[in-house]
Amino acid sequence: AGLGKLLKLSDLEIAALRVGSYLHDVGKLAVPDHILNKPGALTPAEFEKTKVHTVVGAEILTRVNFPYPVLPIVRHHHERWDGCGYPDGLSGEEIPVTARIMAIVDCFDSVREERPFRPGLPRDQAIEMLRKEARSHFDPELVSLFIANLDGLEAQINALGLMDEKHISTTGGPIVPASRNLELVVTNRSLAAYDQIRNAHREGYALYEMARTFGSSLEVKNTLSVLVDKVSHIVPFDTCIVYLYDDTKGFASAALAVGLNAETMQAQCIAPGEGATGFALANRRAISELHPSLDFKDTQFAPVDEYHSMASLPLFKGDLLLGALSIYSLAAGKYSDDQIRLLEAVTRLASDALANAVNHARAESNALTDPLSGLPNARGLQVRFDEEVSRSQRTNCAFQVIMLDLDEFKLVNDTFGHQIGDRMLREVAALVQAQMREYDFLARYAGDEFVAILPNLTAEQVTELCERIEKVVSTFSLQIRADTYARVGISVGAAVFGEDGESLDQLLIAADEAMYRAKSTHKIGFLGPVNVETAYPKADAEQASEIGANTLITGSIN
Repeated sequence: AGLGKLLKLSDLEIAALRVGSYLHDVGKLAVPDHILNKPGALTPAEFEKTKVHTVVGAEILTRVNFPYPVLPIVRHHHERWDGCGYPDGLSGEEIPVTARIMAIVDCFDSVREERPFRPGLPRDQAIEMLRKEARSHFDPELVSLFIANLDGLEAQINALGLMDEKHISTTGGPIVPASRNLELVVTNRSLAAYDQIRNAHREGYALYEMARTFGSSLEVKNTLSVLVDKVSHIVPFDTCIVYLYDDTKGFASAALAVGLNAETMQAQCIAPGEGATGFALANRRAISELHPSLDFKDTQFAPVDEYHSMASLPLFKGDLLLGALSIYSLAAGKYSDDQIRLLEAVTRLASDALANAVNHARAESNALTDPLSGLPNARGLQVRFDEEVSRSQRTNCAFQVIMLDLDEFKLVNDTFGHQIGDRMLREVAALVQAQMREYDFLARYAGDEFVAILPNLTAEQVTELCERIEKVVSTFSLQIRADTYARVGISVGAAVFGEDGESLDQLLIAADEAMYRAKSTHKIGFLGPVNVETAYPKADAEQASEIGANTLITGSIN
């Protein structure tokens, strides 16, 4: 109002400025709270949604019948001097002078406020910002007038006790309680505006409920199921795929697919940069303009031409890329900006929940994993044993537990140090695992001891496996230097569930006893470090290399 007086505006225009300063953002009732309160920059779709507040605000106030021109202020305070503003793209003096004043004052006040995603600007920086935006955003003459009289205007505000020293308002003006505003809406029968406000509040409540639902589980599978279910209530689709990204492999695999062709889609894999979903993964932004066939051009999936529209949104939190949500539709056209905005809101919530679920899964895995070998640890062994017992009782199929202990492993540590010993453990673990079936279970139990659980094998098959493991380990040589190798042996003992015991401890004791009986036949004695070429004729080098699993050799073994 003070700036209006300096311009010698009419009393009605000055009164309109006073009221407009309170009501210019009333239309933000139609903008969902999660957008207004977002602690970060808005996406393009979210920014488009905020633009409705100027039109909705004017519609709300249309039938109030103010005796002064408030509506032009409310509708046009986001127009720009260069014509790039909204909602009507007015430029220069086409913009009502009261709206031009409100634009300057509102912006100056807003940039000085603290926001969750940025600090407020100091007074001098806010003034400099106005100068830079003059002739593009703001009326240059009004900017000059405002800055020249700013001290006096602020003195008037202080005298009235209206200065907000903390600059904590987040809306650019006082907020009237929602119940009073909604009464105003109903009283004035601005039905279009009311519908937008109602939808905004419904959207906010729906997202709140989604956040609660997402937060109720730390299981990745459950989180993905909730995500797909929620998306199905927001936008139509014929097929929905949630991809999870594996940074060790460099691509995302379909973790959950529902709808048309779901079974085929389960095998879908996409790398960042490949197809539409790959674009979303690589650029970490939503994409809806590309044709869905791009996602399937390099696959065996045949009916690529049946989908006509799609949208893909990345799932990520901070720097952690989690995957992507992709929806495909048989309908022609494209998903609207409002649908993409809603999907972005949902995927943000899902990304937070999914990141927590992934971290939880990793923590659980770490708690059950031996960090040296990468195998399950003793705790993981107990978990798997309990699962195998349940399976055995359900299917009436037996399983065996074998204990594996390295022979003369201490000599490796004593001779070459624990770092080489650790390398030997990792190599032996890999050798043993390579002799087993994919669904057999191997754990590092303690020190140089390993335990395996073998379902559905006969005694003869287990004996054959044990012999195979002993042979492959005893013939392995770990090269330490050009002419230096370390070798160990391994002893194996087996126990049968139900015959030798029914608890893990009972079976381990039985397998341990069998293992020590086998170990007693392996004792050859420590023969190294020796130089093979010195100790044996070259013709006997091969024989020397097979002297025993418990031999350390320095020198060539060829």
